[in-house]
Amino acid sequence: MEELEVNHVDEIHQKLINMVGERIRVKANMGRTRVVERMGTIKTVHPSVFIVEVDERRGRKSRQSYQYVDVLTGTVELFDPESGEHIFVPLGSQLEE
Repeated sequence: MEELEVNHVDEIHQKLINMVGERIRVKANMGRTRVVERMGTIKTVHPSVFIVEVDERRGRKSRQSYQYVDVLTGTVELFDPESGEHIFVPLGSQLEE
């Protein structure tokens, strides 16, 4: 997958619409030094959130929703599960370059 520099929520939304059904790795900063990493599949895309069905222990699945703004700011990072590369470059990383 190619890296996409992101500067608009609409760009994230459009890219994720095209990725429905694909597997991704999600790394979410939950605050207070708590970071959660999960593998899952993009299930649905809504106007302000997207839903990822994540693999839990013992073969269970759960659904997590994430906001596009969190992807934009880097609070939620999305990665290609095979290459490990960012799908979107967080806004803060673009400013440093």
